[in-house]
Amino acid sequence: MSLNLAMMLRESANTHPEKAAVLFDGGSVSYVELDTASDRVAAGLVGRGLRPGDAVALQLPNVPEFVVAYFGILKAGCVAVPVNLLFKAAEVGYVLADSGARLLITWAGVAEEAAKGAADAGVSEVFVLPIPGTPRPGVGHAFGQLLETAVIGPPPLHQSDPGDTAVIVYTAGTTGRPKGAELTHFQLFMNADTPGRLFGIRDEDVVLVVLPLFHVFGLSSILDVCVRFAATMSLVPRFDPAKVLEVIARDRVTVFEGVPTMYIALLNHPDRDRHDTSSLRVGVSGGAPIPAEVIDEVERTFGIVVLEGYGLSETASTTTFNVSAEERRIYSVGKPIYGVEVQVWDADGEVLPPGPEHVGELVVRGVNVMRGYHGNPAATREAMAGGWFHTGDLGYVDRDGFFFVVDRKKDLIIRGGENVYPREVEDVLYTHPAVAEAAVVGIPDDRLGQEVKAVVALRPGRTVTEAELVGYVRERVASYKYPRSVEFREHLPMNATGKILKREL
Repeated sequence: MSLNLAMMLRESANTHPEKAAVLFDGGSVSYVELDTASDRVAAGLVGRGLRPGDAVALQLPNVPEFVVAYFGILKAGCVAVPVNLLFKAAEVGYVLADSGARLLITWAGVAEEAAKGAADAGVSEVFVLPIPGTPRPGVGHAFGQLLETAVIGPPPLHQSDPGDTAVIVYTAGTTGRPKGAELTHFQLFMNADTPGRLFGIRDEDVVLVVLPLFHVFGLSSILDVCVRFAATMSLVPRFDPAKVLEVIARDRVTVFEGVPTMYIALLNHPDRDRHDTSSLRVGVSGGAPIPAEVIDEVERTFGIVVLEGYGLSETASTTTFNVSAEERRIYSVGKPIYGVEVQVWDADGEVLPPGPEHVGELVVRGVNVMRGYHGNPAATREAMAGGWFHTGDLGYVDRDGFFFVVDRKKDLIIRGGENVYPREVEDVLYTHPAVAEAAVVGIPDDRLGQEVKAVVALRPGRTVTEAELVGYVRERVASYKYPRSVEFREHLPMNATGKILKREL
């Protein structure tokens, strides 16, 4: 039996050859054009001596060439290793060395740093995608050399085993060095097929792709899903609320997928009502828990339903999902998808009963769980203790089987022996009309061990004092939970996917 994830592209090119696969500033690429271009990249990789199983690092923004290169890598039987565009030389070098990458495809905007990292990792083959209208950097080869390779004979499509690694996704590295989660062709196909069917993605859908494709959410839950069902992707290389609103109107986008901070930015944009967003039929939120107040405001403002899901790099993205407006449990992350089990465990590994009073660690097993961490059996054994993947997330399940994520274990604040879940306090802060962004963190305290602190950014034109915010929260939560101090910032630090970086606070 064989299964190569790239067969999804081949199938969509056969059934929808002239349909737009990708829209972008300045043009579009059809499914047959995408399929043909990725064939040439595959031939180019094979022609340079790469063999099935070799790792190829891919460091590009949300541009058509990312999609072309991704499927070209898979067609050659190689393993795609997405690399964050924001990485500096040392970080690039670490990922290349750890994954054993033999070749790097990068972007002119980061080529100098990427080339330094490649040199440190001993990777001599670097291909650079130029920025239109600017000189090509003086490092590496032109990406066009791969793209212009002649395909001799049948189009390449390596007959991979379903259990072969297709992608190595590196975790965010919030606790030490990033680890490379090995995801197989079968796992990624299932994560495209099953959630796509649950979500009801259609070939006439236009899906906005502003989440980075080098992140598992963008790669697995958007790109792969769209190609599986021949939907159209509208690519936006960098999140800017004004640009997103413009593209929604321009391309008649029907599906918006983002993280909570993106929804917040769209709500707070002063020109929000000047753009026609009536084409939207649904929103999807993931990557971090979305505050209840934000869901409510988005649904009121844009007239759409926001469906929340949950997943991690190690679970090929989707683990649980709210499948429709009729079947969802609002404010939950939904139920496990087909072939996936989720439980809530206490510190002793015992399964906790349903109910919000029984918060424990979410553990997962099923078709979506990674093969393991690349080259790191010790970390794999620790993460898979007891035969279940330990997510590091705290949550509970209700009596109907809907899961609720409370917080990350590492973000838990223990104040004088009492557990404070930052998300609960953040949800209250988001109900204040002046608050645009909020994060709650624990700070050292000689008497209590930790004290609760809030860091917030305000909505444009709104004001509120520290005392007013503290009092507002104090009226709505138990006395040990409310923040004793508030720090105001213009913006909170975020990573490339829009998650607030609490470790920097």
